[in-house]
Amino acid sequence: MKAEFSNISHKRGTVSMARSQNPNSANSQFFICFEDAPWLDRQYSIWGQVMEGMENVDKIKRGEPVVEPDAIIKARIAADTK
Repeated sequence: MKAEFSNISHKRGTVSMARSQNPNSANSQFFICFEDAPWLDRQYSIWGQVMEGMENVDKIKRGEPVVEPDAIIKARIAADTK
């Protein structure tokens, strides 16, 4: 996927595309920032922000690789909710 960088800052709750060293290598993987991460700005394509429930995101298992990773049961796109 072609990179789409913006001037939006990576802050706690930001959702961005994961990629390799090639800026245009993003596919289906993403990450959520657990804390502000300004060093990622203008290097990763931001596409979302956790609007509520960050306390649940904080409970997601971390590590590389994660043993018995958590599963996403339900996700909603804010623009699609009313």
